[in-house]
Amino acid sequence: MSKISIRFFNNVPVRAVWNDDKSNWYFSVLDILSVIRNEPSYEKNRNYWKYLKAKLKKEDSQLVSLTTQLKLTAKDGKKYLSDALDFDGVYMLTAEFPGKVSAEFLKWLNKNDETVDAKSKQKAYDLFDDSIMDSIEVGTVKGLQQIHSYLFSGLYPFAGQIRTINIAKGGFVFASAIYLGESLKAIEQMPDSTFDEIVKKYVEMNIAHPFMEGNGRSTRIWLDMMLKRSLKKCVDWSKIDKKDYLDAMKQSVADATWIKSLLSSALTEKILDREMFMKGVDYSYYYEEVSD
Repeated sequence: MSKISIRFFNNVPVRAVWNDDKSNWYFSVLDILSVIRNEPSYEKNRNYWKYLKAKLKKEDSQLVSLTTQLKLTAKDGKKYLSDALDFDGVYMLTAEFPGKVSAEFLKWLNKNDETVDAKSKQKAYDLFDDSIMDSIEVGTVKGLQQIHSYLFSGLYPFAGQIRTINIAKGGFVFASAIYLGESLKAIEQMPDSTFDEIVKKYVEMNIAHPFMEGNGRSTRIWLDMMLKRSLKKCVDWSKIDKKDYLDAMKQSVADATWIKSLLSSALTEKILDREMFMKGVDYSYYYEEVSD
């Protein structure tokens, strides 16, 4: 099966798919046009691409021959054959739109994939492809440590290790390191059979924030594993807006109603679907990106 990926440029999703025949990533033409034309309308971008492609064909542009059709998942959840371009094709397409946005887009596309996020994201994909999740404990502190260790091993010296110092974020101080061991034991003993129980346990683990970095990316996988085991469901993270999620998690410290509503409305039974898992990883890492 082909690898799929969703990248985010200025909060706009750009779909990508791995072409096994070409051994290369291909990017949705319409998504790129949405970015560089600053046009959210699918219909307008599709019509513009028809016009531009006809114009380029008359000019015998190589760009037309570089365009290939691959199946991409649309907003309705169905797969459609869509025009896509590899890196060389993307360069040629953006050349038709000289300007600041195109330059920023190309710079973003060429961003160094040697970052911690890029490497750990690939490891997150491998959790599914290599069946590693089958060996991870569900709903336990050890299971969460296993997830964190796998994602960040070789990237952070503290991968899988419970922190020993206090941390804070956005003015909120997470569980004191002195009492963190006791807190984690209490959280582990919390029931996780129903949706409400699982979300409550997830919220408490977020408040504990047991690692120096990488808590959100690890605990969202931990949450999905509990949902899969107990409810035979998981979260379609693409249905949860980034700002809504972050705001709801902040509010959950005092009231978990909002985050419960967001998660409940995004539940799906596609627990064995590879693309659902990969998409979940893409959005999970997107939540952690800091906006400029």
